Amino acid sequence: MSRLLQRVGALWLVLLIALAPAAQAVLPDEILADPALEARAREISKDLRCLVCRNENIDESNAELARDLRLLVRERLTAGDSDEEVVAYIVDRYGEYVLLRPTATGANWLLWGAGPLMLLIGAGLAWGYLRARARAPRLQEAALTDEEQDRLRRILDDE
Repeated sequence: MSRLLQRVGALWLVLLIALAPAAQAVLPDEILADPALEARAREISKDLRCLVCRNENIDESNAELARDLRLLVRERLTAGDSDEEVVAYIVDRYGEYVLLRPTATGANWLLWGAGPLMLLIGAGLAWGYLRARARAPRLQEAALTDEEQDRLRRILDDE
């Protein structure tokens, strides 16, 4: 019975660890006194990439640069900027790479379309290769000459 309880306890521990929400990296000294501004800062931060961690937003990252970006977002909000102005300011300063969801405008259309385009090109090449292979004449194996058949018989007889 105690073995069963150990297994159940271990299962619960694994589930709790697996399902635990990601720890937020926002430090208490960064949080704004105004709850409405803090909520706006959190919403903006969800869409900004940590330039050190790459695929984490700045709220989840413990990197110093992410902290600087969080402070910059809060500074711009307290200065009276709108959400769009804050994001535009950060994009102007760090480039569009800072956005977790880049816009589909300008040169980014090439990036957005490259994946499906490569898939279509690859499928076309595969289809063409298979079609050409199906049309290629089949090579027939040449029969053994009398000399080769005699040699094969001698080899098999020796065994």
